[in-house]
Amino acid sequence: MDSITFPNGPIAMAGNLFLPDNFDPQNSYAAVVTVHPGGGVKEQTAGLYAAKLAEEGFVALAYDASFQGESGGDPHHLEDPAARVEDVRAAVDFLQSLDYVDAERIGVLGVCAGGGYAVNAALTDYRIKAVTTVSALNIGTSFRRGWYGTDSDAAAVPTLQAVAQQRTAEAQGADPAYIPYVPEQPDESTPRDLVEAHDYYLTPRAQHPNAKNKQLFTKSISRIFTFDAFHLVEDLFTAPLLIVAGSEAGSLWMSTELHSRVRSPKKLVVVDGGAHMDFYDVPKYVDHAVAEATPFFRENLAARPVEN
Repeated sequence: MDSITFPNGPIAMAGNLFLPDNFDPQNSYAAVVTVHPGGGVKEQTAGLYAAKLAEEGFVALAYDASFQGESGGDPHHLEDPAARVEDVRAAVDFLQSLDYVDAERIGVLGVCAGGGYAVNAALTDYRIKAVTTVSALNIGTSFRRGWYGTDSDAAAVPTLQAVAQQRTAEAQGADPAYIPYVPEQPDESTPRDLVEAHDYYLTPRAQHPNAKNKQLFTKSISRIFTFDAFHLVEDLFTAPLLIVAGSEAGSLWMSTELHSRVRSPKKLVVVDGGAHMDFYDVPKYVDHAVAEATPFFRENLAARPVEN
């Protein structure tokens, strides 16, 4: 693994680049960008998937989102879906600049919200030749409708009213307000997946000092609530798509919705017994996802014969 930086407009992005065993810079490799969940950093699940894909022969890049982790961008702790999608495109730019990466053989794997961002990036960036989502989350829809998707979009109105009040307060000198990505104190009403998210992010299981479990309230929420990662996916998404999710995940509805709407070559893999967070670091489920993603990327990122 090499720690690297790459440009994303004025922002310096921090990444970890994983290279295959017996790496030869004279060769030409297929590459995969791995996109971390909301609130995550490159050292967590995105890095785990990148390392495993490198073991399978791919060049793999995990990075911190702009405004998060070790990447630049001000204000920090901002979750901006448009910026997150642009991060994916910038990562592809970087990989295409490497002499040992075949610019026509680049895919993306996204976990949780990173899956939604990966899909959205591929809607308009046709350099991305294949996409895998793992425990996919359409972050805007999830924030509006709740973890299980049972609320109406109008359920977001009270939160947006609170955003308006807080923005007025901050304009008049109040300190910025932050909210957590995952519950700091789960209770009996907290969905199982979010209880397990607390365990992943806020205990020694996977806690990392660069993942602060905080996002700017006004600037993040106003951007997230109007974002739909799957908007126009029926018409613009053309890449082959692999969707991996657990049968016990409260977020499964987003994976099944995505599968029902995409018209490009697609495959939905529902892993029996798996919950949302199992695919972050539980070996049984991570290995299952990698075992699905490896042949998928090999097939769809295969070297093509050169036409004379």
